[in-house]
Amino acid sequence: MDAINFGTDGWRATLDTFTTPRVRMVGQAVATYLDEEGFDAPVAVCYDARESSPGFAEELARVLCVNGFDVVMPERDRPTPLLSWAIVDRGLAGGLMLTASHNPPEYNGVKFIPSDGSPALPEITETIEANLAEPEPLPEDEWGSVRKVDFVTPHADHALDLVDADLDLPVAYDAIHGSGRGVTDSLLKRAGADLTRLRCDDDPTFGGVSPEPTRENLTELIERVTEGEAELGVANDGDADRIAVVTPERGPLNANLLYAALYDYLLETDSGPAVRTVSTTFLVDRIAEAHGEEAIEVPVGFKWVAEAMGEHDALMGGEESGGFSMRGHVREKDGVLVALLAAMAHSEEPLDDRVDRLLADHGEIHQSRISVDCPDDEKDSTLDALSERIPESVAGERVEDVNTADGFKLLLESGAWLLVRPSGTEPKLRVYAEAEREDRVEALLEDGRTLVTEAR
Repeated sequence: MDAINFGTDGWRATLDTFTTPRVRMVGQAVATYLDEEGFDAPVAVCYDARESSPGFAEELARVLCVNGFDVVMPERDRPTPLLSWAIVDRGLAGGLMLTASHNPPEYNGVKFIPSDGSPALPEITETIEANLAEPEPLPEDEWGSVRKVDFVTPHADHALDLVDADLDLPVAYDAIHGSGRGVTDSLLKRAGADLTRLRCDDDPTFGGVSPEPTRENLTELIERVTEGEAELGVANDGDADRIAVVTPERGPLNANLLYAALYDYLLETDSGPAVRTVSTTFLVDRIAEAHGEEAIEVPVGFKWVAEAMGEHDALMGGEESGGFSMRGHVREKDGVLVALLAAMAHSEEPLDDRVDRLLADHGEIHQSRISVDCPDDEKDSTLDALSERIPESVAGERVEDVNTADGFKLLLESGAWLLVRPSGTEPKLRVYAEAEREDRVEALLEDGRTLVTEAR
């Protein structure tokens, strides 16, 4: 039990720790939680493209069934956002997703998604952790059944209703062999895109890379777009809840700039605030203010974005790691839907042009981050030490305010900022910085690294 810990987005571990007995305990904990909360509707179980995922998903389905729950599953691996939509669309009690997202193949993970399709908040995951136990089967005549259903078509129909897309656009899509294959590409195709598919075949090793849509992992996609074979490039991570976009002029578009561009696009025909995490750009705030709206800042983790989207009826929510959602959809990051939204925005005004205009109107922004190794059991003490030595200035600039919503965010007089916070998935501290020039970002990050090193 001690090895099972639901962090920022579920429990992830290497396969020497992520074992069948422990997965079955998670299944029992979820069944107990649902039973105690009075749910009796079916539960969905979905899984990503890893070799180990189908077997773990079947184990979860068995545990739920022997606890009296009917289970619906897809016919093959499918993206996390399709599970979230299926829960709401079918009126399910909740769902379990087997995925380690962007982590390499030797990892796996599991997360519970409640009946509203949004990420589980801590009070739910803490209850599930407290319920961890060996499966307790009911009498056989009370067992539920498993049924395979179509997760793809209902989500695609909804996406096309929500984003009135009529694309006449050459788009290249890279699934990195993840669960977006046959889903994101098919949706773009249905919307009219002239589609080129990259790494859309089944390969549970992800071609020998982590299924993370970073610059170094998207070489061919970048070439296709920057050399003119496609006007836009789209890639998803392993479970397709996050997105990366490639443009002709910028190559991989920084996710902060993508968020700003998509929010600006939505504001052309709608209104409403934006929700962003503490590590996401202030450019979103400037765009909101220019339209008479506000930006709501929350800690890192899409569960907090989702909660604030509901509280404030937000038009859009997102984070600098490439996870976004929008009003009218489930409050969960969706790299499939947002691929369609990005393509539609680009077809109406090239994203490079839109970003150029936004930066001209609201000021240049540059952002980056680094990671500093820090064992999980030292994170709290390191942050405590940091709290006692907040500097008066960073990189030669005065600290005007400190935000402690998630770690320490030092707000500087120029509008730049430096953030230090713990990773929820790795034994590291993250150091982020944003400023008007790249050299200022680098200087802030170096000072941030020094602060963390000295605090340890």
